Amino acid sequence: MRRPSRLARLPRLLATAAALLLAASLTSAPAAADTAPGSGSTRLPDRVLAGYLHTSFANGSGWVDLADVPDQWDIIHLAFAEPTSPTSGQLEFSLCPAQECPGVPSEQEFTAQIDAAQARGKKVVLSVGGQNGQVALETAAARDAFVSSASEIIDRYGLDGIDIDFEGHSLYLDADDTDFRSPTTPVVTHLIEALRALGARYGDDFVLTMAPETFFVQVGHQFYGQGPWGGADPRAGAYLPVIHALRDQITLLHVQHYNSGPVLGLDGRYHQMGTADFHQAMADMVLTGFPVAGDPEHFFPPLDPAQVAIGLPASPYAGNGHTSVAQVQAAWDCLTTGAACSGYTPASAHPGLRGLMAWSINWDRFGGDEFATEHGRHLDG
Repeated sequence: MRRPSRLARLPRLLATAAALLLAASLTSAPAAADTAPGSGSTRLPDRVLAGYLHTSFANGSGWVDLADVPDQWDIIHLAFAEPTSPTSGQLEFSLCPAQECPGVPSEQEFTAQIDAAQARGKKVVLSVGGQNGQVALETAAARDAFVSSASEIIDRYGLDGIDIDFEGHSLYLDADDTDFRSPTTPVVTHLIEALRALGARYGDDFVLTMAPETFFVQVGHQFYGQGPWGGADPRAGAYLPVIHALRDQITLLHVQHYNSGPVLGLDGRYHQMGTADFHQAMADMVLTGFPVAGDPEHFFPPLDPAQVAIGLPASPYAGNGHTSVAQVQAAWDCLTTGAACSGYTPASAHPGLRGLMAWSINWDRFGGDEFATEHGRHLDG
């Protein structure tokens, strides 16, 4: 997700309140299941479109009011909340300054727009991170600050959940952390604990989405962290322990099928972004599961298709790897029916595949709402 960063500070919650919240949630957190979809997903349509709405910055695509978001969008990610420093865990969120974003509403008007969108059945969630928002929860104090500040923002605006869009160096694996089922790296374990705490605080209706890059998920099929030779990137596959630990809680995982290099698929071939076969191969990996770092003893189990969406740039302006409407829909049909596949054929069809994610709603509006209109119609059909 690409944008400049500009945020104003919000008041901190009392540290003691955060500690009490975290302690209560960690003692009551359920054990992770292998395939059960997050309960929040049952309150969404069978097919969903999720999109990011630029709310804290300007990047040339223009301000879009929540009231003007096309009805096809089911999940609206408010982008972005960012930390006061990469390791503080203390999140801040504010609307784009009026001089940078003409037409930006007041906070009261914005909150009213959120209420109105929710009344129309939309889920409005806080997206954390993005390209510039590095969030490394290295300490327990940072974990506690993340929980308390995220809760404050969610409560302030009456939001439905949180989206984790950690990029760059937010997540990595220590050299001796080699099993995604039992992670030991603090930035990974603290994030898992923080998200379990938020889930326990808000209950079954809490929406949890994630937007990792392919390097943090599918590349884990080939490399996991530094590997036994110590020469690989410690970020390779670093989202896998987070996804696995929270698979009982995740509403939607929409890996970014863009801004990616070639990735090795389950067919033993490398696939290039921007094509139908890339989306088929990348989605099939999380829908079928795969051996991590090529080791069958470390098999990453598949997610329920109801938890999976394909992440895409909404237009050529939005990022590398834009894929034409025809190619996206060909990939969708291949994955959901198992027929008419080209370049990559999944071992089985995944008719329950949940939907598509786009970066971003603003860029789609800039391009005439092609993504929402064409893909909304196709998924409904």
